[in-house]
Amino acid sequence: MVVVNTTNHGGPVAHLVDARAALAATNPSARLRAALSAGTEGDPQMADALVARCAVEPDFYVRDMLTWALCRLPAAITVPRLLTELTSDTGQARSQALHTLSKIGDRSAWPAVTTLLHDEHDEAARSAWRASVALVPDGEKAVLAADLTRELGRGDVQRQLSLSRALVALGDAALPVLDAAAGSLDPRIHAHVEATLGLFRDPESGFTLSLDIAKRVAITGPDT
Repeated sequence: MVVVNTTNHGGPVAHLVDARAALAATNPSARLRAALSAGTEGDPQMADALVARCAVEPDFYVRDMLTWALCRLPAAITVPRLLTELTSDTGQARSQALHTLSKIGDRSAWPAVTTLLHDEHDEAARSAWRASVALVPDGEKAVLAADLTRELGRGDVQRQLSLSRALVALGDAALPVLDAAAGSLDPRIHAHVEATLGLFRDPESGFTLSLDIAKRVAITGPDT
């Protein structure tokens, strides 16, 4: 009787199994090297593993390398998978998918990205703001600006700064809606608008100071 050995020693299947396993290694440096290798080789068969790892990877630098690796693959392969991630129950999965879509720059993702502008997960919302600005068609900038202003006053200083930068990136299309929002009776929204307009005039303006004032007003009342 002849025994047939079906084990694929060192073959392409074994290599893929090893590469996928390396993305989940305990050591973050090993995961970083695995993501770098995946991007360097550019094997489309790694797309699912890379996308899946983005949803759970705790290390910022590894996540950044995973995005780079995905950007090295054909958009026709990565974009549909990333769009599916936008419906995930995991905030990080949505956030990383949005970030990667913004880097790929495929404007077919624009409609899906806009559905997450008001995501309950702060990081996903921030990623959606940045991605929407990167992918917005020229004729939709004013509409996007109006939608983004609904988020004025949300979150801490860094989140508000992210929104302001997104609005500034839209240029003149954002000015009319900011002028309208400046009349808000909510002190945080009013101060956020003023800080954003300050960024239009001077990117190095005192954004943080303006928002700190808004916090004090919100706590003690406008007549303090």
